[in-house]
Amino acid sequence: MHLAMILVVTFCAFGLRWSWSTPTGTDFLTSWSQRWQRSLILFLLPPLLAIATAISVILMGTQGQMIGLPAGWFSYAIAWGFLIYNFFLLVQLIVTGWRSLHKINTYAQVELGGQSVRILELPTMFAAQIGFWQPQLVVSRGLLENLDAAHLKAVIQHEQAHLHYRDTFWFFWLGCIRQVTFWLPNTQAIWEELLILRELRADRWAAQSVDTLLLAESILWLVSDKTDSTEIFSAALSRWTTRDRLEERIEALLNQPESPVQIPSWSFAWLFLAFLPLISVYFHS
Repeated sequence: MHLAMILVVTFCAFGLRWSWSTPTGTDFLTSWSQRWQRSLILFLLPPLLAIATAISVILMGTQGQMIGLPAGWFSYAIAWGFLIYNFFLLVQLIVTGWRSLHKINTYAQVELGGQSVRILELPTMFAAQIGFWQPQLVVSRGLLENLDAAHLKAVIQHEQAHLHYRDTFWFFWLGCIRQVTFWLPNTQAIWEELLILRELRADRWAAQSVDTLLLAESILWLVSDKTDSTEIFSAALSRWTTRDRLEERIEALLNQPESPVQIPSWSFAWLFLAFLPLISVYFHS
């Protein structure tokens, strides 16, 4: 019976991910929140169902029955193997991230716009919040030398938006989910959708205090410069922006300069569905 549970949840996980389709249109105010919720559901629900199922199988053990069908070692071993694999991958990601943060702490620190920033000695233009709950703003020497004060302020405001929304913290965990669910379909496509939605939100927040044209120009200048950093510990202005996504960001920024859309807390009620497999423990005897 436990093996049947695992197979059913695996089928549901694949089905949910296969239902993904790339959204069309760039109307930020009318579609951003819907896109965000749909992306999160299809990104998080399949792995959370799988984890809850594995925990349920382990809690029920190898003895006893469930709805008249006996338990066994095979499904028990699969559940343990799945959780152990996820645990060690998470530890690996944390260690890799902390090594990158330790390296960042060796960069020179200066005051810029009333805040401390780390200087990356590279000729390319780069700016990003890098860290966990309290990230550090890292800017390249090329950015300081190539942007005037007005455009530099626009870049810093965008990065402040990532700090405001704690994007480095939340996207660390989303990035971990991405790594452990590489075997599910459309993982990369949904991940890229979440990244562009994150950047759209940061653009809107920054547009409240800087000129949208300056911000748009800054995005255009930075989009071609790629600088390596620990992806799931970083929130950068335009590091993951492709040409199509760039057009979406610019159009959303210039056409709708109002305040960013807020997500109501009740919209995450669907997360309770992920814990449904735990109910099966009560049917085990």
